[in-house]
Amino acid sequence: MEMDPLVMSAASALVGSMATDAWQQARSAVLVLWQRTRPDRVPSVAGRLAEVREDVRAAREIDDRQAEEALAHEWAPQLQQLLNADPALRQELQRVLDEVLTPLLPTGAAARRDGATMQARAGHHSRIYQANGDMTFNGGSGD
Repeated sequence: MEMDPLVMSAASALVGSMATDAWQQARSAVLVLWQRTRPDRVPSVAGRLAEVREDVRAAREIDDRQAEEALAHEWAPQLQQLLNADPALRQELQRVLDEVLTPLLPTGAAARRDGATMQARAGHHSRIYQANGDMTFNGGSGD
């Protein structure tokens, strides 16, 4: 099953924000999502977030990006379950990602998020080139 790009982006940003000084803000915003859908799980999710935060901090100390990616992949299915239980939560998850989690990421980390949601609209004879990572363009005549 392919993971929803929004969910993967949110999971990556969540894990990335765990190593920041503003972690409590990220934690609170994410727990609100569980409060809306599965209030009975809020205490266990809060406990697990604290444990994972320690894992993220340890991974950062030794620059282990694979460990961080693995932790993001651990959180993605949990976020996906929330969306499956309440599809209306999608808009709130996007807001939490855009307004809370992404701004908390260290400079440059937002660009390294595993998932990406990119949108573009072109009109007339315009072209759009998007990349989530390195991009090489060997353009032609541009007709």
